[in-house]
Formats: sequence, structure tokens, C-alpha cells
Amino acid sequence: MATNNVKQIHDFGQSIWLDFIDREIISSGKLKQLIDEDGVRGVTSNPAIFEKAITSSADYNEDIKTLGATAATTEELFFGLAIKDIQAACDLFESVYNEEVAGADGYVSLEVSPFLALDAEGTATQAELLWKQVDRKNVMIKIPGTKPGLQAIQASIANGININVTLLFGLERYEEVTEAYISGLEEHLAAGHKIGHISSVASFFLSRIDVVVDPLLEAKGEKALVGEVAIASAKKAYEIYKRVFSTERWKKLEAEGAKPQRLLWASTGSKNPAFKDTKYVEALIGPDTVDTVPLETVDAFRDHGIAANTLELGLDEATAALAKLKELGIDLDAITQQLEDEGIEKFNKPFEKLLKAIEDQKDKV
Repeated sequence: MATNNVKQIHDFGQSIWLDFIDREIISSGKLKQLIDEDGVRGVTSNPAIFEKAITSSADYNEDIKTLGATAATTEELFFGLAIKDIQAACDLFESVYNEEVAGADGYVSLEVSPFLALDAEGTATQAELLWKQVDRKNVMIKIPGTKPGLQAIQASIANGININVTLLFGLERYEEVTEAYISGLEEHLAAGHKIGHISSVASFFLSRIDVVVDPLLEAKGEKALVGEVAIASAKKAYEIYKRVFSTERWKKLEAEGAKPQRLLWASTGSKNPAFKDTKYVEALIGPDTVDTVPLETVDAFRDHGIAANTLELGLDEATAALAKLKELGIDLDAITQQLEDEGIEKFNKPFEKLLKAIEDQKDKV
């Protein structure tokens, strides 16, 4: 029997997480099948995913009715619905979490309210609340890697909470995130706690970078770089990862059982129909990383994806590509900040729509 293409990725040290959740995929056995047959090793969710799940199904009506009787706000009602799904998925991934090195994988991510993206204190408070409410050792709370988010990330790690840092686009911000993680671990350790159970990923968003940069390159006649900048950025991020997690400072934490904060590739579905639909997945397969992919990309990779150790290939070309952008007067730092701002808005809108849909549903039931 031929080896499953998706499962093969794990041979190169990368974990595939599914960027999707709803009740149907859990109850139908489809998620269990993805774990068993494709080697899927975790799940990520976000407001847009839950908006789609809750508004396109009657699966949540009964819970909306029950939770609606006691929830003080619609947001509280939403988190009640979401937590039930997250707990069910965490339980499904418990065997993965307990494999080989306990806590290496098997995580399910739940995001704090996107309305808190620029509120450090509010984010840290809600992260702690959600952590306690889900009450599963293999949940990760998602916090956006905004400037205020850095403070919340450090505080949450210092509190012993698993964190998925989301919405990362720029290399400078990514390095600040690694600092927040390491400082948080140091705080937790200094307070007399063990740190081996704490896990974190830093989610680097890819295809959206190319969506903005490619038209600028085409306008300057630089077609050779089209579709290459996001991948080049990711390869440079991996260089930072390897440097940061090999310092003497890190080795002291590692001796206490600390796990490196893995890089996670997000937004890996191709937005440009001219690109191969598995382009971003194929280009960034390498050790100690995670790739979170939507269902259609899992299906595409299973069908025709090529698994190979590609992450550290072409590093000189990646460096040259980013240098060429500067020569062309394309300010990648400004673009990544723009993408972060737009990203917050892209999560706020579905969240507003989701809360409105829950209110409407509550009135009906």
C-alpha cells in the first residue's frame, strides 16, 4: 500500500495540524480518520472558522438554547459553544499528546476574543479564564502577536499556559515573540514551578504576504520573485528560530525540561490560482515545525503533494530575495504591519457576524 503523502510529512519532523473545526467533523468520525490515516496531529480554530461552523449548521441550536438561559453576554454564550467543541477535540487528540515525548503534539487551539487584540491586560485575563474553562492539558490559547499581545504572551507563559501566538507576518516581531516566550518561562521557573509541560507555537502567516507583495513586483517587472517572498520570509524566520533556541540562555531552560517554541506555518492554502495548490506546504517542510492547513489543502496534498525536506534549501536565495525587495523600494516591514492591522479586522468582522448570528439563533430557539 502506498504511503499517505500527508503522513509522510511527519517523517521530516513536521507536524500537520488541521485549520478547521466543527461538531460534524468530530461526531462523524472524520477527524479521527484524519488522525489515523493522514497523521494529523492537532487542530487550530479562529473566529472565522467558528462563524462558519455555527451559522451553517443546526448542531449548536440545543446548546444555544441551554447556554443562552444563563450566559450574561452573547460572547460568553459563544465561548460556551466553542469550549464544548475544543474539549471534544482535545479528548480525541489525547493519545497523540501522550505519544513518544509527552506534549510534543496533539494540541487544539482556541483564540481569545479578537476585540482584545490591542488590550494586553484583557487578553491575559481572558487567556487564563479560557485555559481554566477548557481544562485540558493539550489546549493552546491563541493570542495575536501584536505589540500589546507580547505582554499578554509573556504573562500567560509565566502563568503556565500553552500559547499559540497568531497573526505573525514580520521577522522583527517574530523575534520579539521568542523573547516573550523565553522570558515567560524564566518567570515561571523563578516562581518555583516546573516548565516542561508548557508548550507554544509561533504562527507565521504566509500566503497573505504574497497577495500584497506580488502585484508590486509585477508592476516593477520582477516576475521571478512573484510567489517567493512569503517563503523566503519563512526560511529566514527558521534561521532566527535555530539561533534563538541554541543560545546559552535557552540551554539553561532546556536543562529544566523546556520545549522550544516551534514555528507554525499558517495561511498555507494558495490564494493565487496560478500557483500549485500545495505550493506553500511543499516549500517549508522541515524539522521541529508545524503546518496548519485547511481541509481542502489536506485533500490536495494527499492526492498530489510531494513530501521532502525543503525548509533549509535555498537559504541564500531567500536572503537575496528579501534584499532585492529593499533595492526595489518595497518596504516589507510596512507591508507586514499593514497585514497585521488588516488581520485584526479580518477576525473582528466574522466575530461580529458570529455574535449577531448567535443572537438571531437564540431568538429563534
